[in-house]
Amino acid sequence: MQMGSRKQAILERLHKKGEIQISDLAEYFGISEMTIRRDLESLEMDGFIRRIRGGAIPATSRSYEPPILTRESQNHEAKIRIGRAAAELLRDGETVILDVGTTVLQMARAINSRMPLTIVTSSLLIATELSSKPQVRTIVAGGEVRPGELSLIGASTENAFQNFNCDSFFIGVAGVSAANGLTEYNLDDSRVKKSAIKASARKIVLADSSKIGKMAFASVADLSEIDILITDANPKNKEINLIKDAGVEVIHVEPFEKEN
Repeated sequence: MQMGSRKQAILERLHKKGEIQISDLAEYFGISEMTIRRDLESLEMDGFIRRIRGGAIPATSRSYEPPILTRESQNHEAKIRIGRAAAELLRDGETVILDVGTTVLQMARAINSRMPLTIVTSSLLIATELSSKPQVRTIVAGGEVRPGELSLIGASTENAFQNFNCDSFFIGVAGVSAANGLTEYNLDDSRVKKSAIKASARKIVLADSSKIGKMAFASVADLSEIDILITDANPKNKEINLIKDAGVEVIHVEPFEKEN
C-alpha cells in the first residue's frame, strides 16, 4: 500500500474507532511502528489528528459537529438504505417521532406518501420533506432554531414531547456503543432526544457503520432503553455483537461495510 493510501486508511479507521493505537496499526498494515509514527506525525502536521501516548485521536473534539451538508454526503448510499429499511417498519395509523439528522431525513424521503401517519419532528428539514406526503399529518415541536441545522432545541421543544404518547421514535445519533450507549455532539440536541425517548413506546436507532463504537460529547441513552438498531455495519463487527449482547435487535442492511 502506498503511503498516501495508507494515511487515508489510517484516517478511515480513526473515523470509525475514535482512537487508534500505533501497535494495532503496525500489525494491521504489516509495517514497523516507526513507520506508523512517521505517518501520524505527517497527519498531525496536516491538522487531521492529535497524537496521544501510544496512538492518536481526531483533531476535532467530541463536541464538534460537522455541518449538515457535509454529513449528508458522508456514507450517503448507506444512509439511503438504512432510511428505507426504517420506513418499512412503519404501519398504517402509527404515531411516530422522527429525530433530526441526515439518516432520519433519508427515512422521511422513503415514507410511502399514501400511508396514513401522524409524525412529530423537531427538524424543519424533515417537516418540509413530509409536507409533500398528503396522508402524513405532520406536527412540528416548537422551539429555538439551530442555525445551519434547521433543528429545534430548548425547553419549548423538550416540553412539547411531554404532551405526546407515540408508538415509535426513530433516532439519529453521532455515536452508539456498548459501553457508552447513544451519544450526540450537541447537549441541547441530546436533551430533546431524551424527552422524545420518554414519549415513545418503541425506540429505533438509525446509524451507519461510521457511528458504531463511536462516542460523542453528550450522553443520550443507555442501550437498555433501545429496542432496534438499523445499520450497514458488518454482522461480524465486534462492537455490533456487544450491542446485540446488550439486548438490542440489530437489522443489517446490505451491502455491509467491509470488516477490517
